[in-house]
Amino acid sequence: MRVSVVDAGSNTVRLVIADVRGGVPLPVHTVKWKLRLSEHVGPDGTIADEAVERLEKAVAAAGATARMWHAPGPLAFATAVVRSAPNRQEVLRRVVSGTGIRMCTLPGATEAELTFLAARRWLGWQAGPLAVLDIGGGALDVAFGRGRLPDFAAALSLGANRLTREYLGLQDPPGPAELKELRRRIRHELRDVASRIRWERPRTAAVSSRTFQQLARLCGAPPGRHGPFVQRELHCRDLREAVHTLAAMPAAERARLPGISAPRAAQSLAGAVVGHTALKLMGLRRAVVCPWAVREGVLLRYVEDGADWWTAVTGAADTAPPSGAAALRVAGPRV
Repeated sequence: MRVSVVDAGSNTVRLVIADVRGGVPLPVHTVKWKLRLSEHVGPDGTIADEAVERLEKAVAAAGATARMWHAPGPLAFATAVVRSAPNRQEVLRRVVSGTGIRMCTLPGATEAELTFLAARRWLGWQAGPLAVLDIGGGALDVAFGRGRLPDFAAALSLGANRLTREYLGLQDPPGPAELKELRRRIRHELRDVASRIRWERPRTAAVSSRTFQQLARLCGAPPGRHGPFVQRELHCRDLREAVHTLAAMPAAERARLPGISAPRAAQSLAGAVVGHTALKLMGLRRAVVCPWAVREGVLLRYVEDGADWWTAVTGAADTAPPSGAAALRVAGPRV
């Protein structure tokens, strides 16, 4: 069985084509298109026409690539930058009209659930009670659970790109006052979620997303060329030092640091502040770096629960309003 997934994030559109054997998605081909959608939004979050056109072309190219690799029409979704846009419905309409591929936006809490599932499958049951953090360009997803799917999932408007635009755009590098305001915002939004994680006392904490992977490399984790099965960890104390290092230099110089790519250099500081503050408030000294995230979660859920699951979740997503400052879901244990 071959399945393909496309997700449109703040920086890139990514396609993953995977063969599913024994319930495990094994990638056979991946492609990404750098669009940087977050750089083409208005003050109210509206996505510019030019950016929508580029999104259409990327999704069309993803569909053509999937067909070339004999994969069915991709499961396509967009993350926070589209989900929170006032013209979200128009963007999605233009994508399906121009490409024939029906793209949806998933609620933030659903993305957190899917990332949790991916981390659970990657780390296994030995991880025990598990907390998962994933930071994207527009949102920070947090989930906790003891089973296959989380008991608690939340999406907070603490994405690295979003916070960079809102708090760190006046100076490069930013001044102490900007960093102070940024930390205050993060602590305020994390207060309730962090209290819940502290109360649950997870046995294992995991972080996913490209931002956390790059920060882990900056903090001394093995490079990506060593492969996905090398153990990588991110320590709270090392993130604190990373914040000081990143805050002392302009974005262009950060791109010369180990692990920090040029496209993400500007937002790396905000990502580090969010990561350090979150781990500290949640009482987590370290976290395992998980290479699987929301895309793999979509693949796993589709394989394990069938096409009806995708139909149901995308139908519900189409009728849901755009997420505001936070999206939260609490449920009983599910296995």
